Amino acid sequence: MSEGRFLSGSTMGHVVRMTATGAFGITFVFLVDAANLVWIAQLGDPQLVAAIGFAFAIQFFSVSSGVGLMIACTALVSRSIGLRDREGAKVQAGAAMAIASAFQAGVAALVVLFRHDLVAMAGASGETAALAARYLAFTVPSLVFMSVGLIASGILRADGFGAKAMYITLISGAVLMVVDPILILGLGLGLDGAAIGLVLFRLALMGLGLYFAVFQQRLVIWPGARDALLCMRPYLIIALPAIATQMATPVGNYLLTIVMAPFGDDAVAAWAVVGRLTVLAFGGIFALSGAIGGIFGQNYAAGYMDRVRSTYRDALVFCLIYTLAMWAVLFAMTPVVTELFGLTGQGADVLYAFTSIGVGGFIFVGALFVSNAAFNNLGKPARSTLLNWAKEAALGWPAAVVMAGAFGASGVIYGQAAASALVGTLACIWGWFFVHNLQVDTPEPLDLTPPRPYPNPDRYRRR
Repeated sequence: MSEGRFLSGSTMGHVVRMTATGAFGITFVFLVDAANLVWIAQLGDPQLVAAIGFAFAIQFFSVSSGVGLMIACTALVSRSIGLRDREGAKVQAGAAMAIASAFQAGVAALVVLFRHDLVAMAGASGETAALAARYLAFTVPSLVFMSVGLIASGILRADGFGAKAMYITLISGAVLMVVDPILILGLGLGLDGAAIGLVLFRLALMGLGLYFAVFQQRLVIWPGARDALLCMRPYLIIALPAIATQMATPVGNYLLTIVMAPFGDDAVAAWAVVGRLTVLAFGGIFALSGAIGGIFGQNYAAGYMDRVRSTYRDALVFCLIYTLAMWAVLFAMTPVVTELFGLTGQGADVLYAFTSIGVGGFIFVGALFVSNAAFNNLGKPARSTLLNWAKEAALGWPAAVVMAGAFGASGVIYGQAAASALVGTLACIWGWFFVHNLQVDTPEPLDLTPPRPYPNPDRYRRR
């Protein structure tokens, strides 16, 4: 049985390679998403930009649940690879794809059904609320396509195929880059054109994911009903806390959008711009948590504790350097971004608060994400859930309310940064002691992966 790719070589090299490929792909997608917002802004209607901001706050929930399902897939499959159980890994990959698709179909149905209520709860009203609800009705059903693409990407990363996982998002993003200006401006479809473009992007994501993971690399075996049920328990043991962890971020964003809404459409439009800049500039940080999961999983299953510890350390170093570089770039680009998106008054103040102060909080967000990856892949996913909810809801929302009362709309940014600094520091220290106290014979993670989650492995082997 072939050895996992992460069980030898420099751990920093693996961290940089996997994170760079993940960041390049996700950053390109967010670049296209930011361009989408620019093209909408060219229509000269702040309500359209604000509508996308409200819709983004809601859709963030369902996208985050898909990311949690992907993280669980990566953890489960990478452990089987670390145990040199390739056939088991393939069956688990197929089961994860089927379970994730069914789960996201249910989430999409609920969001579409209650979209008007959700938009109203976010603080939107009048025509802005109607536009946001319409955008959600167009785009949310395509989450099922996106879930397949995300799971395929997680499978590829679990086995060390970082470049191929990158191609999924890179090529799909290129499709969106071409069709969006045609639909939004060329055909005059406006917000509807942006929605159609997003659906086409997610279809491309699914098609490319299936091509690379299933047909080219043959990393997936479609399980029978019995095998899918056998894989469901270990998968959900990781997936449910991972989903709960990921859901903390959209809940926090949703709560902060509510705090920002009373300051008017200009402030909400700037908040939407800040959201796009965040995911664009910090694609490396967001990609890192999923990218290094396979490194943790393979080495832990193989019993290489020194490599688990060096992976944690190297990831923290990477986060620090990356964030400092992005902070300098974003601060220098503040006037350009302000003019590009036509931000004025409070909107311009919100952007400046983000690029001057708020970005610094991502030093601590990076540390939180590294600890999330360690806890999720090493058998303690509930700790990630606790930390993320502490940051986003228990501390982030009250801090934003207090700061907004003192500093206006910009205070939302300051409150978010303060919560990130406190929880990120705690997460970094807790994760450090956790990985340094791990023992080779720790049974908990290994219990999550049955050595043979199917009755007759020979019938799955390809001739």
